Amino acid sequence: MLATSCVVPQTAAGAGPAAPGVRNIVLVHGAFADGSSWGAVIERLQRKGYHVTAVQNPLTSLAEDVAATRRVLARQTGDTLLVGHSWAGAVITEAGMADNVRGLVYLSALVPDAGESVADLLARLQAPMDGLAPDAQGLVWLDDPEVYRHVMAADVPAARAAQLAAVQQPISARAFGDKLGAAAWRHKPSWYLVTENDQALPPGAQRAMAQGIGATVATVRSSHMSLVSHPQAVVALIERAASGRR
Repeated sequence: MLATSCVVPQTAAGAGPAAPGVRNIVLVHGAFADGSSWGAVIERLQRKGYHVTAVQNPLTSLAEDVAATRRVLARQTGDTLLVGHSWAGAVITEAGMADNVRGLVYLSALVPDAGESVADLLARLQAPMDGLAPDAQGLVWLDDPEVYRHVMAADVPAARAAQLAAVQQPISARAFGDKLGAAAWRHKPSWYLVTENDQALPPGAQRAMAQGIGATVATVRSSHMSLVSHPQAVVALIERAASGRR
């Protein structure tokens, strides 16, 4: 169930309302996931007539994830809404500078500023990522089904969480140190979904980021994987953003 926790009346500097009736939706997954994690959201959006594309991030560096997202954005015809989950908040913050992006939707996402890395952001928020160590190749994995469910998907059935763990993609540890070149939220309207039962990114840190960027905020009682456990709430916020309602 989607509930508005607060609506921030001011927008970020230079930001105007999103163009009404945006029909192109580009979805960007985070770490320990792939594009298939958007399945329930895609199905609902397509039934409503939206043109939906899910990016497949390599998760090898911020620059390479941004490049993958820009390639998808370049294939859209007309105004586009860019949606990012978790790590992808950093990706859409930079990729969102593309001319056809009319708004940004963050789902329990990391939202650095220009010149800041995700590691810098987490240090500033006093919300370090604990218990995730890179392997010998510098990759961070979350492929144990029980650990995955505890950290990412506590409100997802065990069998589905095991599927998510099976398709999870590791992220390069060095990506967390890559600094952003630009911050699209300073120029375009943004919306943020806070997941109140999140074990991966503290809800307090999520609220601080949402307030810091002047986002319109909604909340849902969900684990980190709201796109799987509460797709209807995610779609409701996307539709709200697509129509420009703040």
